[in-house]
Amino acid sequence: MEYDLKKGTRGSRHDHIERLIAKIVGAEGAMVVNNNASAVLLCLAALAKGKEVIVSRGELVEIGGSFRIPEIMELGGAYLREVGTTNKTKYDDYRNAIDMEKTGILLKVHTSNYKIMGFTADVGLQELVELGRDSGIPVVYDLGSGLMIDLRKYGIDEPTVPESIRSGADIVTFSGDKLLGGPQAGIIIGRKQYVDLMKKHPLARAVRVDKMTLAALEYTFRQYLDEEKAKETLPVLCMITLSPEEMRKRAILLAEQVRRATDAFEIEVVKSEGQIGGGSTPNQFLPGYAVSVSGKGISPDRIERDMRAYEEAVIVRINQDRVLIDMRTVAQDEIDIVARGLIACGERYSKG
Repeated sequence: MEYDLKKGTRGSRHDHIERLIAKIVGAEGAMVVNNNASAVLLCLAALAKGKEVIVSRGELVEIGGSFRIPEIMELGGAYLREVGTTNKTKYDDYRNAIDMEKTGILLKVHTSNYKIMGFTADVGLQELVELGRDSGIPVVYDLGSGLMIDLRKYGIDEPTVPESIRSGADIVTFSGDKLLGGPQAGIIIGRKQYVDLMKKHPLARAVRVDKMTLAALEYTFRQYLDEEKAKETLPVLCMITLSPEEMRKRAILLAEQVRRATDAFEIEVVKSEGQIGGGSTPNQFLPGYAVSVSGKGISPDRIERDMRAYEEAVIVRINQDRVLIDMRTVAQDEIDIVARGLIACGERYSKG
C-alpha cells in the first residue's frame, strides 16, 4: 500500500492514483481525501488559515445537512469575506474586497444543488482566474459533482472537471461519487505547489482514504481513459446516456411479463421525466419512459412498500396516485427481478 518498489522504502498512498488523475484531467497534481467537504476543509486549512476567503453571497451553499461553506471556513481557520448579494455578484465586488495582506483565497463554489434565476449576475471562473493572477491570489473552485465528460447532448449542462482546469483554476475540488460515478471520496487537483502543501498538512492524515476506496477510485478513473467505454461501464453514465428508444423497449418487455403473469394491476408504458438528484443538476430533467402500475383495489403505497420489501429490493416512486418504475434505472438484466417483484406483490393481493 505504501511501499516504493524502486527505492525499497516507504512510499505514499497518494502515488497510486495521482498520476492517473492528473493525466486524465490535465492537472499538475492530485490527491484524494474521504469526501468533498474534507477536500474543501483541507484546502482552506492549508492555503488560507488566518486569512480571508472571498466568496459570493450567492454561493454560500449547504450540501446535505452538515456541509455549509461558512462553517467549513470556520473549521479551517479562515475568515469568510462575503461579496455581492444573493442574486448579483460582480467582478468589482471581488476586486474591491481584495486586501493583499489579508486575502488568502478567491473561492468560487458551483451551485450544484440549486439555481438562482431571474434578475441575476455572477462572475465566471475564467474572469475570477484573471483577477487572481493579476493579484497573485490563488483561485479555488469547489466544483462539487465532478462531471468528467461533456454530456450536453444528453440534456446535462454542467461544468466539467477538465474544463475547470483549462480555465486556469489553481485548485479544483469535487466528489468521487455523484456524476463521476465512483466511490465516496473527495478529489483535489491543480497546481503542484498547492497540492503538495495540502499533502504535508497534518489534517491530510485525518481525512485520508483507505485502500479499498483507492482501488475503486482507480478503477473508475481508468474507465475515463476511453470516454465511450466509461459510458458503458459506469452505471451513472450508462443511465444518463441511455436512449429513450432503449428505455421504451425495456418498458414494453417489463409490462408484457407482468401482464402475462397477473391481472392484479393496470400496466401502461408511459413517457416520463427523470432527475439525477444526489446534489447535482438542479432543474434539469431527462426525458424517458416508465412503466405505470395501478393496483385493482391495492393502493400505490402498498405496492411501493411491497416492492421495497421484496427479497431483491426495488425502489419505485409514486406520481399522481400511480406507481412509476423509471426504466432509465433498470438495467437489461434487472427486468426479470422487477417483474418477479410485481408478480409476487400481485399474488399476495390476490390471496387477500
